[in-house]
Amino acid sequence: MDTDTVMHIAQRTLETALLISAPVLIVALAVGLFAALLQAVTSVRDMTLGMVLKIAAVGVTVLVFGGWMLQQALSFTTEIFHHMQTMTQ
Repeated sequence: MDTDTVMHIAQRTLETALLISAPVLIVALAVGLFAALLQAVTSVRDMTLGMVLKIAAVGVTVLVFGGWMLQQALSFTTEIFHHMQTMTQ
């Protein structure tokens, strides 16, 4: 295995990790900002409000994007196994 192959696999690993986690992280960030703004405007100091909203939003996001996320992970896994197969030959 040469350096180019290792760098390609490392790059694809990071790209796939970012791609799979992006929808959940973006939704959690947006809902967190919305909850903080809502708490600031209404002077509500309940810490669980933001957490409950984030958990619900992340759950819905995983339900909506879960199939796509699984497809991306399976595609990456297939690519890695293909690389392993060509390296052993």
